[in-house]
Amino acid sequence: MDNTLLLAHIKQFVELKEEEITFLESLLIPRSFKQGEILTKSGDAARYLAYVNSGYVVTYYTDDQGADHVIRFAASGWWSGDIYSLSKEPNTPLTTKALTDGELLMLPRFAQNLLLEKYMKFECYFRNLFQTALMRQQMRFVESHSVSAELRYIKFQQTFPGIEQYLPQKYVASYLGITPEFLSKVRKKLSANRT
Repeated sequence: MDNTLLLAHIKQFVELKEEEITFLESLLIPRSFKQGEILTKSGDAARYLAYVNSGYVVTYYTDDQGADHVIRFAASGWWSGDIYSLSKEPNTPLTTKALTDGELLMLPRFAQNLLLEKYMKFECYFRNLFQTALMRQQMRFVESHSVSAELRYIKFQQTFPGIEQYLPQKYVASYLGITPEFLSKVRKKLSANRT
């Protein structure tokens, strides 16, 4: 298991001692995945937070009409998984799917609790992580109501460079809060502006 990327991410918030690193490594479960594989399905027990060690994944909600609503994408170096894994809810309403081949480092709920109880540094790390994630979600909400689709699409491309080659257009459109048809118009307009 290569945890270099994860340790570099943690180091942005806290400095770990060797004993803390060893304990963390003992809790992580490496899990490889293939493109198109469903990693967690709506209705499954939510049991893990997952760090994307390599590859891309998407998490979405499927409504009663069968339409998928993208909640987030995660690339190498990002946490993914399901916040329901930390709650008292037994099952998740979300699905997480692999967009490419890759690997997750999975942290089971019980293991995260052990980590937080034993080492306060991880409490600090996860608090910062969740605060950052909440701020991103809030800004996504604000931008969906106040920023043009063109600017949201440009920001999407900057945040997830190269991910579009692995995505159906409907996922990008859902993430941006627009229809696939309108996304085509946005792309066409931006392409015309570049020439």
